[in-house]
Amino acid sequence: MNDGTVTLPWLVFRQDDNGNRYRVGRYATEAEAQRIATSLDGRGHKQLYWVEELRRGDAS
Repeated sequence: MNDGTVTLPWLVFRQDDNGNRYRVGRYATEAEAQRIATSLDGRGHKQLYWVEELRRGDAS
């Protein structure tokens, strides 16, 4: 946040039962992203949720 922009480097992804992957959202902290992924995972669907950090230079 040094240059006046908000950085959201933590992403939550979902993979459905057909193997399709989607970005669910971007978050400021790993803890926030993990809370979202855990909450979504707890709904009982046959989908996989995980958290990844967006590294500088990655395009997502």
